[in-house]
Amino acid sequence: MIRDQDALDYHQTGRPGKLEVVPSKPCLTQRDLSLAYTPGVAVPCLRIEQEPDLAYDYTGRGNLVAVVSNGTAVLGLGDIGALAGKPVMEGKGVLFKRFADIDVFDLEVASHDPDEIVRLCQLLEPTFGGINLEDIKAPECFEIEERLKATMSIPVFHDDQHGTAIISGAALLNALDLVGKKIEDVRVVFNGAGAAGIACAKFYISLGVRPENLILCDSGGVVYKGRTKGMNPYKEALAADTDARTLADALRGADVFAGLSVADCVTQEMVRSMAEQPILFAMANPNPEITYEAATSARPDVIMATGRSDYPNQVNNVLGFPFIFRGALDVRASAINEEMKLAATRALAGLAREDVPDSVMKAYGVSRLRFGRDYLIPKPFDPRVLIWEAAAVARAAMETGVARRPLDLEEYKERLERRLGRSREVMRVMINRGRRAPRRVVYPEGEQEKVLRAAQIVVDEGFAVPVLLGSEARIRERIADLELHLNGVEIVDPATSPERERYARDLHELRQRKGVSQLKADRLVLDPTVFAALMLRAGAVDAMIGGVAKSYPDTVRTVLQVVQPRAGVRRVAGFHIMVLKEKVLFFADTTVNVDPTAEELADIAIEVAAEARRFNVEPRVAMISFSNFGSTRDPRAEKVARATELVRRRLPDLMIDGEMQADTAVVPELRQEVFPFSVLEGSANVLIFPELQSANAAYKLVQRLGGAEAIGPILIGLNRPVHVLQEGSEVRDIVYMTAIAVVEAQEGGAPAPLPSPAAPAAARELEPALT
Repeated sequence: MIRDQDALDYHQTGRPGKLEVVPSKPCLTQRDLSLAYTPGVAVPCLRIEQEPDLAYDYTGRGNLVAVVSNGTAVLGLGDIGALAGKPVMEGKGVLFKRFADIDVFDLEVASHDPDEIVRLCQLLEPTFGGINLEDIKAPECFEIEERLKATMSIPVFHDDQHGTAIISGAALLNALDLVGKKIEDVRVVFNGAGAAGIACAKFYISLGVRPENLILCDSGGVVYKGRTKGMNPYKEALAADTDARTLADALRGADVFAGLSVADCVTQEMVRSMAEQPILFAMANPNPEITYEAATSARPDVIMATGRSDYPNQVNNVLGFPFIFRGALDVRASAINEEMKLAATRALAGLAREDVPDSVMKAYGVSRLRFGRDYLIPKPFDPRVLIWEAAAVARAAMETGVARRPLDLEEYKERLERRLGRSREVMRVMINRGRRAPRRVVYPEGEQEKVLRAAQIVVDEGFAVPVLLGSEARIRERIADLELHLNGVEIVDPATSPERERYARDLHELRQRKGVSQLKADRLVLDPTVFAALMLRAGAVDAMIGGVAKSYPDTVRTVLQVVQPRAGVRRVAGFHIMVLKEKVLFFADTTVNVDPTAEELADIAIEVAAEARRFNVEPRVAMISFSNFGSTRDPRAEKVARATELVRRRLPDLMIDGEMQADTAVVPELRQEVFPFSVLEGSANVLIFPELQSANAAYKLVQRLGGAEAIGPILIGLNRPVHVLQEGSEVRDIVYMTAIAVVEAQEGGAPAPLPSPAAPAAARELEPALT
């Protein structure tokens, strides 16, 4: 539970408030200053004067939203005034930025006059790409939004009205599907005739609810035809032809209740009077119209949603407005129309039926989230919401003619994915390459949930053909339990496979001088990891991904007993790709060789540099030590220097230098000032550490303290693509390693030879996005 002081400390500690303005361009030199302001700034000004749409190219307008409020209906606090509502508007800005990378200026307007608010927004249109109206009381909010939409050519969206409607609409579609009812047949009762209540009622009609099946209630009871007390044109439009006069009357026999009113206005008796398998959305904040416990004890068959995070199915507007504006801004929509809102609802409803990423379940401290009565809509921290919802909104904008900049939707989805983190951008390159010629990949832990969920993604993305090892009955049972669609996937049980005897003979022949008798081989071949490695050796599959349920050292040792190193390779090694906001780095050897020799370090450097090329990164290799170019006479530093020379002799065109300290490697200004003779240009992107201890510590520190995303470990040096995951790996890690293995298999296992610096541009087609 959050205490008052916790909230005050959160807002006051450090820089007061929750937002700041950060420059997106450098301003470190006199030249930067001249470009950022006078005289350089005059050039884009004149271009925009000639062609106003260029403001989207030369300014931040296309990613800037105004959050406008007069503080007359702030959360559950009522009319507290514009200034008192500022923390809420700043909070709205935080959500825009966190979930959709949209910049916000919050504008608190000291006026209750709709004319003044409308005029303010109209005058500010050149500044913003969109307007989000917030916490303006009804009925003025309806008038303000309608007038702005009619007179402005940028999107205007009153989130208090439409946000709740869009999110609860997605929950409604899925709840109706679960109970087997058709939307055109259900009777719906709304309680609350403010901005959200009226907007939700109208939106449910757009979704398919028949107007004659809908009853709206307010504090005076049922809004019926002929009622005069407490009415306005917006209520009048939804007035029902009914004899019901109270909320209790209206709920009798109803299928759906949608509450946007006050706490504790619904009783258990009212819930009991509803139709079979009632759907109850008690969305009053902070306390619902009826508690979850009271509703479920009154009707065990109820499907319930609230506005609270401590109950299932939280209707949270953050699932809507950031992503709706993202899609609208990216196509430069002139409005957010009904079709765009419906598209957002259907996207959310569809996403809720998909497998939930491990990262989401970890964020919410649960072991399982699956579509059903307690999971009707996605969680706000599900990163896929951005891709699904923004793309759906953009598509609807293009289809309805309000988009002024049409986009290729598949390319747009990849752009959205890049906003979620550069590791996704890096791996999307590999996934797309894998799709060109998918390969067969064997998973020895085929009965594991994470492997099955990863296999589903692999199949959906179409870049590999999974082969699962294990008991077919158990795997089929798990597939059904997880509600996956892997009916056609190949399953091999080592115990019953017709290849078992042949593989046992192969293993005996391979290891007979290592203490493996035929009898022992017959037993060992039942180990799924051994069987998978033998399948790979025999050519039955093209790659192998293991280690999900077995320790990394044990799995690597097992693999090395069957799959041989590539010709000319002294040692198998492991590396990680470290993805930071502005760069991609390769760290080695992070997992295998405890104390490699100079010759082995040279091999590792050459192998990892070649792997960097596989990721379309031009390698700039630094051999890391505690010494800079002989500054310390020590055998450990001399080993690194010797390794550097060995690499230069074998690959004179490879950009490599060392030995050097880590900061010398990644700070080119330091290297140029103190060591101008260094042949390394720019910041190193391949860092070869002198031994396992330093490499492993470095990658984990950069990951945990530097905020880098780590991809790996990636094994190198084997004559077949094999990758071993570490315990605790997530589904995403399995998918990523599968994509890497497929690309390796396409290239015959070994990376392409290192080309000279003059390699054709086609070989580096995506390099600028990564380096």
